Amino acid sequence: MKHIIFGGDGFLGTELTKKLVAKGEKVLVLDLKQTMSTGIYDDKSLVTYIMFDVTNKTCFESLEIDPDDAVYHFAAKLLVPILPRGDRHDYFWEALYTGTQNVLSFLEEKGMKKMIYFTTDMVYGHTKFNPRTEDHPRETLGPYGEAKYQTELLCEEYREKGFNITIFRPRLIVGPGRLGILEKLFKLVDMNLPVPTIGNGKNYYQFISVSDCAEAVIAGVKAGFPNEAYNLGSLNPPTVNELLGLLIKEAGSKSILIPTPAGLVKAILDILDRIGKPIMDPEQYLIADETCVLDVTKGERELGWVPQDRDQDMLIAAYKSYRELKEKS
Repeated sequence: MKHIIFGGDGFLGTELTKKLVAKGEKVLVLDLKQTMSTGIYDDKSLVTYIMFDVTNKTCFESLEIDPDDAVYHFAAKLLVPILPRGDRHDYFWEALYTGTQNVLSFLEEKGMKKMIYFTTDMVYGHTKFNPRTEDHPRETLGPYGEAKYQTELLCEEYREKGFNITIFRPRLIVGPGRLGILEKLFKLVDMNLPVPTIGNGKNYYQFISVSDCAEAVIAGVKAGFPNEAYNLGSLNPPTVNELLGLLIKEAGSKSILIPTPAGLVKAILDILDRIGKPIMDPEQYLIADETCVLDVTKGERELGWVPQDRDQDMLIAAYKSYRELKEKS
């Protein structure tokens, strides 16, 4: 048996590979480009890399797979405001939906019917009730969440064909080396500049660590790839003010938190996005003043999975990693 990870050279795939290799498991990493070094793994002989693009059907032609292999689909495009609004649909659709469709078609052709798949909590859109359980309405706010939502519907179609597909919906995945939108926050703190919050900062904010995500994946495999969706998030998340206040204190920064009128800030961010100078993606700022906390008790009941890492520790670890990288550059 080997573990086949589509998008395996990314943040989550690398973490999962580390954990699997530590258990003596063989891993096949499929990714568009190799950015990680095999040197990070305890036993390099257990890891095989193949340059792979899930949106290109020809890549699947030479891929060998055995009936007892475990398949994980993490290949995706990150939600980053780098494209004009009109281009985002095709950008995410190709990478997320077309890629997922190709993976599922390949598995069907090979008689494989089990897969672990990661989508996002952004399929939920605005918070209708809190905490958000897995049956929360899926009303997306943009092309990223919509493409992920449509892939969930695609997975549901394949379930009707006899597939077992476990879907995980994580909050913002955090860990050393993963910055994304946090980099802008860390820069403000390092420069002792005011840190604005969208709204009063009294809403609760939840992360999920990359380690806890990988443990959830392993639990899903052990449970036999249940045909269910599971939320992934931390336990007892703090408010935005508590979280950012701790970061400022730990960094020894003179930054202060500045609450802002959410409606006005969202309007300004929307204007900047429309003129091609985005600071945040609409799918991020439209819910920035809401409490978007996921209920993760289903994962505990059915998979025996309980998140171990606290939001405060995740943020500080990410900041320290940012500082280390900055000092090396």
